Amino acid sequence: MAPHILLQELGVPFEKILVDTSTGAHRSEAYRKLNPNGLIPTLVDGDLVLYETAAICLHLCDTHPEAGLAPAVGSTERAHFYKWLIWLTNTMQSTLIIYFYTDRWMNPGNDAGVAELKSHAETKVGLMLDQLDAELARLEKTHAQPWLLGAKYSAVDIYALTLCRWTRNFASKPARDRAHLGPYLQRALARPAVIKAFNEEGLAQPWV
Repeated sequence: MAPHILLQELGVPFEKILVDTSTGAHRSEAYRKLNPNGLIPTLVDGDLVLYETAAICLHLCDTHPEAGLAPAVGSTERAHFYKWLIWLTNTMQSTLIIYFYTDRWMNPGNDAGVAELKSHAETKVGLMLDQLDAELARLEKTHAQPWLLGAKYSAVDIYALTLCRWTRNFASKPARDRAHLGPYLQRALARPAVIKAFNEEGLAQPWV
């Protein structure tokens, strides 16, 4: 979802090809030649074949600097851009993956273990959502800034929106119910590129 939204923000032509995980297309020999991990997404840009969502987002930002979706290389803002992007993918997303794919860590039939693992993962993600909420509160209070990097919307906001959406069915407090994250997500959802991407994906509302 994040690369799809980013491509819509850039306004560049692209072709979106479905890799149907329900039929095991991500495990096919042809797909594994592109991405040996058998995961999605994979970006093909001319001769470049690139996987890992954060790497794809960085590449798109760097090859379209005129869009301003990442700060200038070497700037303090760019350092924070790296921090948030890597935190989102390495810390928050990796914990969400545990929550949604407990079968990768638990033996079949271990229902009690699955329930315990999901509960712990949800609790840890909740603390991460609190961290995001606190950062947005700080920015709003000290600088009246609406986005994770301050005044300017960037690719980290796209990534944050995508992951926060994953919490929409949490039994505990989802991202949308936090005082600062909730309005932040609505600001992101109001962007035309986000609306277009979500509609093209056929996602039913409410989106978060």
